[in-house]
Amino acid sequence: MQSLDIRPLKQRLRNEIKDWRRSLPPEKKASADQRITQRLLRLKEYQACKLLLTYVSLPIEVDTLALIQQAQIDGKQVAVPRCVEGTRQMEFYLIQGLEDLAPQMFGVLEPVRERCERLERFEESLCVVPALAYDHAGYRLGYGAGYYDRFLSGYQGKVVGITYQKNLRRHLWHGRFDVPVELVVTEKRILVSRAGVLRHKRQEKRK
Repeated sequence: MQSLDIRPLKQRLRNEIKDWRRSLPPEKKASADQRITQRLLRLKEYQACKLLLTYVSLPIEVDTLALIQQAQIDGKQVAVPRCVEGTRQMEFYLIQGLEDLAPQMFGVLEPVRERCERLERFEESLCVVPALAYDHAGYRLGYGAGYYDRFLSGYQGKVVGITYQKNLRRHLWHGRFDVPVELVVTEKRILVSRAGVLRHKRQEKRK
């Protein structure tokens, strides 16, 4: 029996979500972004962490610049990713502020290596993961490059996804190498994902 190639289906959904996000009125996006950030800041997982790992948002993504600034006000260390040239890997670097960022691959703001310290240990951290969509099990629809799935496969800290309520689906296609998050935060709710919680419990047992 021939298996279904889900890649075209995922790409079509990516395009649909990107189009929807681009059509979102700026004031509605700003309001949703603010509510998502406030919900995330109230999470016990955020309040307990000493290190925040977060992406630096593109215009169509949930804004993280306010989150970065608030985390530093709260006395947390903040690290953001940098793609490793010629690979599908990424590294995290500590930043002191937004002035430590510069446009790099895909136009994403990334840490300037000469000014930032590369992280190799992630104790007491929380990782905020970008996605175009999440489902109720915590699986994500990313951009297709696989950077975060590769990083998360070896990451043992808490993982939270942020997205818009409109982009929260009951089920998304996923493969055996896809890594679910434990929590999904939207402007309207906080979802605890079954698959993500089970994954974290298995990791805790291996320690």
